Amino acid sequence: MNPPLPPPIQPALTGRAETPMAFVQAIVQAYAQRGLDPLPALAEAQIAPETLQRSEARITALQMEWLSATAMRALDDEALGWFSRRLTWGSYGMLVRASLTAPTLGLALARWCRHHGLLTEDIALHLSSDAGVAQLLLHERRPLGTLQEFAVVSVLRNALGVACWLTDSRIPLVQTTLRFAPPPHADSYRVLFDGPTQFNAPVHSLQFDAGYLSLPVRRDEAALQRMLQRALLLTVRPYRRDRLLVEKVRQTLAEHPEHSRNADDLAAWLNLSPRTLHRQLKEEGASLQQLKDAVRRDLAMDLLLRTQRPIKQIAFEVGFQNEKSFMRAFKGWTGQTPEEFRLAKAP
Repeated sequence: MNPPLPPPIQPALTGRAETPMAFVQAIVQAYAQRGLDPLPALAEAQIAPETLQRSEARITALQMEWLSATAMRALDDEALGWFSRRLTWGSYGMLVRASLTAPTLGLALARWCRHHGLLTEDIALHLSSDAGVAQLLLHERRPLGTLQEFAVVSVLRNALGVACWLTDSRIPLVQTTLRFAPPPHADSYRVLFDGPTQFNAPVHSLQFDAGYLSLPVRRDEAALQRMLQRALLLTVRPYRRDRLLVEKVRQTLAEHPEHSRNADDLAAWLNLSPRTLHRQLKEEGASLQQLKDAVRRDLAMDLLLRTQRPIKQIAFEVGFQNEKSFMRAFKGWTGQTPEEFRLAKAP
C-alpha cells in the first residue's frame, strides 16, 4: 500500500529547469506498468501532477535526481521499466565496481559495456575507436517502444558520467547520434549532451576524442562508496572537475554539523562568501534549507531502519528540539509518521 500524499510543501525548486517533462512522463508510465501510484514520488520531487500534460514544461536536475531515486526504489528497478526484466537496486553500482580495477578508461569502459550485457539482453553496448575518435555504441536488440528515448538517453548519459567520474575529468563530446526523430523538446539536447546532436542517425552513439581512453582510472573502493550515495548525479548533471557545490554542502552538513549551524559558518568552511553560497546553490536548483532537510530526513530514515531507538531520541539526534516538530516534518517528507515508516519497512 502506498503512503498517503504529504501536505503541500515548499514551493517548486528554483534553478535551471531544463529536463523535459517527457522523461517524467516515462517514469510515470513505468509506475503504470507495475500498477503503482506515482503521486508520492511526484510529491517528493515537488512536481505538480497537472504539469504532466504540459509537453513544454521542464524540471530541474535536482528534481529529476529525487524523482528517479524514489522511483528506482519503489519499482526496485534501476532501469525504470525500460527493459524486459528489472535491474534491481545496485545493478549499475556493480558495473562500476567491476570496472574500477582497470588501469585505463578504455579498458574500464570496455568492461562496463561487456558486463552490461549480463544485466539485460535488450540492448548491447560496444566501445570502438577509429581515426582518433572513440565511439560508445548502443544497439537495440528489441524494440524499446515508447520508452526508447528515455532509455537510450539515460544509458548513454550514465556511461558518460561513469567515464568522467572514473578519470575525474570532464570528457567533451564530438557528437551524439540518435536513431529516433527529433522530439518536440529537441532543444533540451543542448543540455543533455554537449556538442552537436544528430537525430535520425544510423546508430545511437557518443563520440569523443580517443585520447581519453588512455587516461588512468583514478578511483578506488572508498571513492566508489562515496559516489554511490549520490550516483544519480552522474546521469542527471554534466560532470565538473570539482564536486558539485550541492554535494559539498550535503556532505558538510552530514559529516561536519559543527560547521553548519548557519550559512555564515558553512560558507566559511567552504571558502565562500554567504552570498556566493546562496547564489550558487540557487543556480544548481537547490537551497540551503532544502539540503538541511534532506540530510536530516536521510539520517532519520537510517536511524529508524537500523536501530530501535525511541522516536524522541532520534528526533534529538537529527536536530529537532522536540518530538512533535520532528513527527510533523517527517510526515511532510515521507507521507508517514516515523512509527508508520519503521513498521512498513520491518522484515
